[in-house]
Amino acid sequence: MFPHDLVRAQHDWNRTYAALAAPRPGNTTVLRRRLLRLSVEVFWHPFWSTGRGRSPAARVALRQHVHAQEQGEVWPR
Repeated sequence: MFPHDLVRAQHDWNRTYAALAAPRPGNTTVLRRRLLRLSVEVFWHPFWSTGRGRSPAARVALRQHVHAQEQGEVWPR
C-alpha cells in the first residue's frame, strides 16, 4: 500500500526520535538535524498527492503500518 521509501523514512524517523528522546542522548545536534530531514521527507513525499494518500487517515495508517512492522506483527497488504 505504501511506497518502500516512505515506509523506510517513517521507520528511520521513529528510530531517530527514540534516540533523541532517550536519557542523555549523544550527538543531539546530529539527531535533531536527521529528525528534521526525515520529517520533511515523510511530510512532502509524493505519495500524499495520490488518491490513496490524500486523506489524513492515510498518514495514521502509515504510522500504524510501520509500528506493526517494528513490533514484528503481520500487516495486511
